[in-house]
Amino acid sequence: MRREMTWLFAVVMLGALACSQGAAPIAESAGALGSRDGPSYVLLPLGSLGGTISQGNSINDLGWVGGLSAFAGGATVHATIWKGRTPTDLKTLGGPNSAVLWPSMNVIGLVAGVAETDQDQPLGENWSCSFFFPSFTGKTCLGVVWDHGNIRPLPTFGGENGFATSANNFRQTVGWAETQVLDPSCTGAQKRQFLAALWGPGNDEMHELPPLPGDSTSAATGVNDRGQAIGISGACGIAVGGVSARRAVMWEGGTITDLGTLGGEGWNTPMALNAWGDVVGFANAPGTPVSDFVPRPFLWTRAEGIQPLPLLAGHDNGQALGINVWRQIVGVSCAGGDCRGVLWQEKQVIDLNSHVITGLTGTITNAGDIDDLGRIGGQFVDARTGATIAFRAIPAGEGGSHGGMNGDDQGEGE
Repeated sequence: MRREMTWLFAVVMLGALACSQGAAPIAESAGALGSRDGPSYVLLPLGSLGGTISQGNSINDLGWVGGLSAFAGGATVHATIWKGRTPTDLKTLGGPNSAVLWPSMNVIGLVAGVAETDQDQPLGENWSCSFFFPSFTGKTCLGVVWDHGNIRPLPTFGGENGFATSANNFRQTVGWAETQVLDPSCTGAQKRQFLAALWGPGNDEMHELPPLPGDSTSAATGVNDRGQAIGISGACGIAVGGVSARRAVMWEGGTITDLGTLGGEGWNTPMALNAWGDVVGFANAPGTPVSDFVPRPFLWTRAEGIQPLPLLAGHDNGQALGINVWRQIVGVSCAGGDCRGVLWQEKQVIDLNSHVITGLTGTITNAGDIDDLGRIGGQFVDARTGATIAFRAIPAGEGGSHGGMNGDDQGEGE
């Protein structure tokens, strides 16, 4: 993570962007929905908590969008759920900020995320959470779950900080948490080792997901209902990306599998997986050193391994952020730092901006997640006001009838 990035784009881009090389398309998916030109969408802007920045990072099969929303002035953000179009503030652990940052597709009302406490960082660490908030507050941050709106902190491995990313329908939540070990591979303000964690299904259960041999840290970024968990393995670094994402991995049945790279060094980060165990994320472009961040979107399948996903014409970097059971994939494609929300379907990359038939008053800059009905949660920049607005996009017409609009999509029945 480069601290000169604005905090909002750190949510999506995780660092400074640079030039890159060409990417090859993926093999065709037999199960993709919609026509070869891609579905059309009705876009529903979602309300804010009073500020001008909101973002949808997750959507489940109930159509609930999870993410974050800023208060007036933009100094703080809170984790937010949109069941319809009105935001629900999920609060914090007494500190300034909280957020839902990763796709989490369960339908049991269990939302994974992070929240700051009112306690100061005893070692002066920045910790992973701070890179996703408007400013560094100096407060400790924990992984949390909101269980039908009630916040519950998740335990650590003995350190002060944690981070939760995703929860499944069997009440298993994954993320990472600090130990008491002072890790010599840490850099900057980070001091303690962190390890991938699987919490649950019981409230007091916590299990370590170990790194690959030779690595000191790990972090988990997703889990499906089969109990397959994905994440990263590497060195401590600054506790975000870079050397901590030396390899992308999957934990399954007590074993860890190296998912490979695209030929670059570091920043190999899986973001989501579907019910079949297909994995999407981003990895440094071929030949790129870990000191540079040139992300390329990827799809990993057990049959074909890791393969790059194509970018929009003229673009040089991007990230795959969400995937559904039909292997429809969403994310971002960027020219430098100028990004567009995209859909990957049947070998094609599709600019979502050209597929919205109504509701869009600006530019979709991020598509954060897609549910199994083809609905998408993300953000767009309103051309009239400059505000960044969370949205829910509903497939419409041929290839999209499965995602039809109902009263909840209209913002009723909150």
